[in-house]
Amino acid sequence: MHRKSIAIITILLILSFSACTRQDKQSLPLSQMEGEAFEEEKDVTKDSIYVYVCGAVLCEGVYELPAGSRVYEAIQKAGGFTENAAVTSINQAEILKDETRLYVPTIEEVASEETMSDGKVNLNTATKEELMTLPGVGEAKAELIIRYREESGGFHAIEDIMNISGIKEGLFAKIKEKIKV
Repeated sequence: MHRKSIAIITILLILSFSACTRQDKQSLPLSQMEGEAFEEEKDVTKDSIYVYVCGAVLCEGVYELPAGSRVYEAIQKAGGFTENAAVTSINQAEILKDETRLYVPTIEEVASEETMSDGKVNLNTATKEELMTLPGVGEAKAELIIRYREESGGFHAIEDIMNISGIKEGLFAKIKEKIKV
């Protein structure tokens, strides 16, 4: 049974890799596919654009698309989103321009950005390390905060942090200006 699982996983990885390789070759100019020297100045028609798609997509690379293409089309060319892609953080309807770098962030990257964007720690999205930047919050309290938000469906107000063992009025007064929900 264990060998069958390994065999299936290996086959899926090979198929996944070959799909990326096949798509990458289709997206590159012919001179690059054949190993010829890439001309510094090539004839780029106005009928097509080249977009670099990277981040949380299955097959990062440079893709040729028709002029007027949209973000979702470039993502499709790159094999689609990975499981941890922050799909709603990008405008998939946006029209692309030639030489665009299209970066798809992960859910963790977006959460981390939101957590610290205004200098306040978001109790509902902060990592253990981010929580530990608060005065009086060490590893144990940070783990309790994370456990509380997972079990109770998150914090609804910053005062909810006082439901955590060891966090009462005194500590809350020290951190209330540094936290948000």
